[in-house]
Amino acid sequence: MKLRITAFLLLFVTTLSGLSAAEWKRNIYVNQDGTGDCKTITEALEMIRAYMDYTVTVHIANGVYKEKIVIPAWLHNVKFIGENMDSTIITYNHHANIDKMGTFRTYTMKVDACDATFENLTIENDAPRLGQAVALHTEGDRLIFRHCRFLGNQDTIFTAGNFSRVYFEDCYIEGTTDFIFGPATAYFKNCEIVGKANSFITAASTPKDVKYGYIFDGCKIKALDEVEKLYLGRPWRPYAYTVFIDCELPAQIVAEGWNNWSDPANELTSRYGEYGSTGPGANPAARVSWARQLTPEEVTEIRNLSNVFAVGSDWNPQE
Repeated sequence: MKLRITAFLLLFVTTLSGLSAAEWKRNIYVNQDGTGDCKTITEALEMIRAYMDYTVTVHIANGVYKEKIVIPAWLHNVKFIGENMDSTIITYNHHANIDKMGTFRTYTMKVDACDATFENLTIENDAPRLGQAVALHTEGDRLIFRHCRFLGNQDTIFTAGNFSRVYFEDCYIEGTTDFIFGPATAYFKNCEIVGKANSFITAASTPKDVKYGYIFDGCKIKALDEVEKLYLGRPWRPYAYTVFIDCELPAQIVAEGWNNWSDPANELTSRYGEYGSTGPGANPAARVSWARQLTPEEVTEIRNLSNVFAVGSDWNPQE
C-alpha cells in the first residue's frame, strides 16, 4: 500500500512539474487575429515568469494596440520585438489635464523592468495638445531601444531613474516642448529627432553626482516647416548634462543653441556641449558662453559606452 501511495505522489508531482514547464514559455506570440498565444501585450506580460534567469522574447505582430502598458519591475531579461517599426503600433491618449492626472501618469508605456530590449515598435501618445502627454516612461536600468518610433507632442520621452541607463539606436523621436527629458543617462545613436513646434528638444535633470546625462551621437535633427525656433535644450534641474556629437542641425536651431530656463544660476552648473555639428544650424561661435565645444579627447571618452554607462555597475549595450 505504501508503495502505491508513493508511486501516486511521484506521478502527481511529475505531472505538476510538466505543467509548470509548459506554462512558462520562452517565446510568446501576440497577434490580434487570435493566431498567437494572446491578443494583447498586457496579456503577454502575465505569461512571463517573475525574476526568471533566462531570456523571454515577446513577438508582436503588426497591428494597432491601444493599451496603456506597465512592464513591471519583477520582469527581467525580456525582449519585445515588433514585426515592423511602422506597423506595430502601441498607442494611448492620456494627457496631464485629464482629471488632474499630471505628467507622470500619462504614459502609453512605462518600463519599470531592467534588462529589457525593444525593437521594431512604434510607441505613441496621440493625445491632443492639451498638456503633457508621455509616450515612453522609463524607470528601469539597462534598457535598449532599437529601430523604434516615439510619437507625441509635449514630453514624448521621460527617462527617469537617477542612476538608470538607456540606449537608443536608429530610432525616430518627435515632439514639442521638452520632448526628451529626465535624469537618466541616455545615449542616442544615429537617431532622427524632429521638433514639431517652437520649443526645446531636451530638458535633462541629470543629478550632480552623475557624470553623463543625454548624449546624441551621429543624430539627424529636423524641424517641421512651420517651426521657427528650436533650442538644443534647457536645464530642468541645475546640473543638466546634454551633448551633441557629429549631429546634423537644421536652420531652425537658434544661434545661441541653449536656454537657461529663465534662471541665470543654471548657467553656472549646466553641462552643455557640442562637437562636429553640421548643417545650417551649426554655429559654434554664436553659442551661449556657458556651453562649450568638446575636445577630440572628450569625444573619444564619451563614445566608449563602457565609460558612459559605468554607473553603479558595468554595462555596454553594444557588446
